[in-house]
Amino acid sequence: MNVHVALLHYPVYNRERQVIVSAITNLDIHDIARAALTYGVRRFFIVTPLEDQRQLVQRLLTHWRDGHGARCHPERKAALRLVTLTASLNEAVASIKDLCGRPPELMATGASLAGLTLSYSQARERIGRGDPLLLLFGTGWGLSEEVLGMADYLLAPVYGFADYNHLSVRSAVAIILDRLLGRRDDRQHSSRGDGGQ
Repeated sequence: MNVHVALLHYPVYNRERQVIVSAITNLDIHDIARAALTYGVRRFFIVTPLEDQRQLVQRLLTHWRDGHGARCHPERKAALRLVTLTASLNEAVASIKDLCGRPPELMATGASLAGLTLSYSQARERIGRGDPLLLLFGTGWGLSEEVLGMADYLLAPVYGFADYNHLSVRSAVAIILDRLLGRRDDRQHSSRGDGGQ
């Protein structure tokens, strides 16, 4: 599997559809990293042009990767090793190209995407080819048109059983990773023998 995840804090929209830089959230870092490791994602990119935000995240990562947090919670250390900080989406793409020998295809996500979107079965087929793929997730009120225009594919939104459609980004990431990379067999085995997760 050759899937990578990027959480973009720029360029994204605010509620007035102005392009902004959103603030990085501690919970997003931890929860998305843990979901990424669970589903075999190769790298989790946090994208922000703000140097002070990248410095803040780097201090947090140092604590969990090398400091007291790493000694107390080795499972968290393993997940946060997937995190790579970049100043732009182009920098993340270049990093994957260096790692894989070719740039990734870009698959954008969003709660309000419409038109020619890929179904989850179509997206799984593309993932199965083994080519590098970068899943793009937006913060704030979603990815800007600039980013959507760069994407090779738009993934169909997550729909539940109600009209309400305002998931946190970390919830959306977990659901989408499960739909794309999770086992499709309902007879999963648990080493605990109780079927627990």
